[in-house]
Amino acid sequence: MLAFVLALVIGALLIVFTTESVTSTLSYFFSKPGDFFSAAWSAVSDAYVAMFRGAVINDRGWDFRTVFTPLTETMTVATPLIIAALGVAVAFRAGLFNIGAQGQVILGATFAGYIGFTWHLPVVVHVLVALVGGLLGGAIWASIAGVLRARTGAHEVIVTIMLNYVALYLLAYLLTTRFFTQSGSNQPKSPAVGPNANLPLLLGDHFRLNAGFLVAILAAVFVWWLMTRSTWGFRFRAVGSNPNASRNAGIGVATTFIAVMAVSGALAGLAGAVQVLGTEKSLTGGIAGSLGFDAITVALLGRSKPLGIFFAGLLYAALDVGGRSMEAATGTPIDLVLVIQSLVVLFIAAPPLVRAIFRLPAPRPDAKGARA
Repeated sequence: MLAFVLALVIGALLIVFTTESVTSTLSYFFSKPGDFFSAAWSAVSDAYVAMFRGAVINDRGWDFRTVFTPLTETMTVATPLIIAALGVAVAFRAGLFNIGAQGQVILGATFAGYIGFTWHLPVVVHVLVALVGGLLGGAIWASIAGVLRARTGAHEVIVTIMLNYVALYLLAYLLTTRFFTQSGSNQPKSPAVGPNANLPLLLGDHFRLNAGFLVAILAAVFVWWLMTRSTWGFRFRAVGSNPNASRNAGIGVATTFIAVMAVSGALAGLAGAVQVLGTEKSLTGGIAGSLGFDAITVALLGRSKPLGIFFAGLLYAALDVGGRSMEAATGTPIDLVLVIQSLVVLFIAAPPLVRAIFRLPAPRPDAKGARA
């Protein structure tokens, strides 16, 4: 929380010194300092209020739809982000760095999208099969890095980064073939997903929030159960803590590496499936956006814990959605949101810095051990 507060304070300073109406008062600051502080407060408060109204509750709305649309948009944007971040977190807690969530999201979206617009199945069955297709697509893609790490020692960071580019250009190629493009169209865009494969809307046609949000909640519960209540989760954490000790204890480290990457990729692929079946409704070259890379940030913010990731995903999405509203309402550049997000990550990654700024005592080792 303090890291977020610090990021907002620094963001406020950036708003103050980049807003023309504020900087113009500096020329006569010593004669009328009140003008500067008044203009600064107005610029900062207007920007952050606009961000809140665009991301949480629009208190100027005149009906249920206009009041709560910002909140539902935040939840919609957060949905694939949370699922992909859960996948990244599984790898982190097992001592692996899955930087390839972007590629796994693309493959999951590709598998799910293809099933969605080519197969013809009953309503519920079609959605479930498409989601499973997304899981498989991401799992297969991530398993390549897992197998290479287990069999040859190739570092998963390098392999997954390279696989991101392979996935990106593979999708770009597929969208030029007759199997993935609309008949009679030269645009790199697939046919729309069939209505039976669409994730149902949760609040009616006036909102974009769909059942993918429920999938994100179930995914968080699954990851919590996997990492804290299952045998495989124990293996993941043991290998992440000490591979050599785990090997001596009889745990197959190589098999665990492959399983970790498969589970991590499956969750990222599920995020891609939710994106194409619930929000985008068709495949394009930009179907993943920066989702896979943002998921790494969210996993770090959530300390690789399911509950933390859930709220970190909502926070990250709120900054994104609210930033667009802030830019439209006040003219504040949306780049400020990127600065705030980056600062939050910086302060989260450097707890001693936050403690030093707020003069907080360092945690005692005995207290930490007691909590563990």
